[in-house]
Amino acid sequence: MQTNYKLLAKTLHGFEPLLAKELRNLGASKVTEGVRNVSFEGDTGFLYKANLCLRTAIKVLKPIQSFKVFNEDQLYKHIYAIDWTQIFDSDKTFAINATVNSNSFSNSLFIALKAKDAVVDRFRNERLDRPNVDTKGAQIRINIHIQDNDCTVSLDSSGRSLHQRGYKKSTNIAPINEVLAAGLLLLSSWDGKTNLMDPMCGSGTILIEAAMIACNIPANINRTDFCFKHWNDFDEGLFSKIVDASLNKTREFHHKIIGYDKAPSAVRKAQENVTAANLDDYITIERKDFFKTEKPLQGPLHMVFNPPYGERLSIDIPEFYGRLGTTLKHGYPGTNAWLITSNLDALKHVGLKTSRKIKVYNGKLESRFVKYEMYEGSRKNKK
Repeated sequence: MQTNYKLLAKTLHGFEPLLAKELRNLGASKVTEGVRNVSFEGDTGFLYKANLCLRTAIKVLKPIQSFKVFNEDQLYKHIYAIDWTQIFDSDKTFAINATVNSNSFSNSLFIALKAKDAVVDRFRNERLDRPNVDTKGAQIRINIHIQDNDCTVSLDSSGRSLHQRGYKKSTNIAPINEVLAAGLLLLSSWDGKTNLMDPMCGSGTILIEAAMIACNIPANINRTDFCFKHWNDFDEGLFSKIVDASLNKTREFHHKIIGYDKAPSAVRKAQENVTAANLDDYITIERKDFFKTEKPLQGPLHMVFNPPYGERLSIDIPEFYGRLGTTLKHGYPGTNAWLITSNLDALKHVGLKTSRKIKVYNGKLESRFVKYEMYEGSRKNKK
């Protein structure tokens, strides 16, 4: 029987409750929300499942050592004392990432270099080859976190950020992060029980994440590499069982997912990404100007989109957001429309009353994720 141990999943600011709910639904124990992270406990199989299935996690870390540290020499000795030769082989490339918030240490790069020396020296003194450092494509990633004088050393089980799902072959200007897209869909209570539209779909990220949520497809099923695959204790048979068990929980989706974009290049790239994600059966993408459209389907419509903010795409903000509100009001009855923008002034030009407003971050941009409810008939009759 496998033993549970402490793990830490990192996420975007404000997504901690979403990630905690995901972890509980997957079966994690002792789930505790932090700041841009959620700690929990699970066994090796759960570590694999977390990387494969979590939609709102950026990284999954496995803490392996904690200690007090007051200077660089102490740090070196503690890092050297860890038997790295039992964790990975010298033919693997590695990299160390350090984050420091301490009066005793000020330079995170120096901390990473000192720790690197300790790891390399441990291999040398065991009369083994020296493992090479690769800051970009490392097979083994080690995370060092120093808060005041408390140091935690963790193995990064994910490697590249988990937002890199493996299906995105093409992108446009200002693409939305996959973790952000999935989180917004979950915040909007998307459950796959209605039709969904992204009227400004760009490279199709929101559409793809929506289909994967609706069909309960593991978020990272299209991803080929995780750092835990390069650990000495990697259990390929167990990982295969986790993949098979996760795929057995997929479900059918009986509604439509529709994307519009007026740029031919965006439509082409979105279609390429949908195909790469094996979701052509669920997603339809058309070249259309949203401002010249009406609701294409009967019944309730769930809409989530990421319109231009005026940051990287130059637009006339008052005109653009004014037309957006007019199109929703006159062309899309029976629609719950959610949009994200970092241009808070732009929302004043929509001309519609928001029923929800949630603070989120798109990268470093403080943004709002807002909901407009377009009723069939008058709002008074709806109530």
